[in-house]
Amino acid sequence: MARILVINPNCSQACSAGISAAIAPFRFPGGPILEVATLKEGPPAIYNWRDWHAVVEPMCRLVEREDADAFIVACASDPGIDAVRTATARPVFGIFRSAVAAAVARAERFGVIALVDSSKARHRAALRAMGLADRLAGEVAMNVSMDTLLDPDAARSALIAAGRELAELGAETIILGCTGMAHHRTAVAEAVGLPVIEPAAASAVLAIAAVSDANR
Repeated sequence: MARILVINPNCSQACSAGISAAIAPFRFPGGPILEVATLKEGPPAIYNWRDWHAVVEPMCRLVEREDADAFIVACASDPGIDAVRTATARPVFGIFRSAVAAAVARAERFGVIALVDSSKARHRAALRAMGLADRLAGEVAMNVSMDTLLDPDAARSALIAAGRELAELGAETIILGCTGMAHHRTAVAEAVGLPVIEPAAASAVLAIAAVSDANR
């Protein structure tokens, strides 16, 4: 049976649990194993470029040790995605790039809800690499901690407000720009009235398709 390893590059077990819950609908009988690994060397969250760079080599070493048919880097800044791809011949998916692919397949313009303001530069770099920077309607940062996001209620009203702001900016679909936001997806979608894309789920779809195609 195919195995997909989903790597949480921060050290938060609660965040890993949220990622596992987000991809749970894609665990089905006869389907690939979807396993979540927490990078013990990682910071509590990827807040800045220093955090981004710090997790690259530990992730590469983890990928070199693991026997998986595909890998997912489960942080919406896609840290070290190009480096990780040099550590394995298997497919490697970044969840932000996966979410953007889903967004542009569904709508002309999309918006992003970021964890912090410093996330925006990393998202812009990914969008430029994809050639899709002009499809971004806007990005709104929460500027809260990972612990606040993971609370069932603490950040929900702010997330909804951010979603409504993006709708006013012309977004036709919204990307949740942090894995800690996963459990808020339905509430934001219902309140804003737009499709809301959860990046871990978007990457799971692509990874399952990749390993299924490879095993045909």
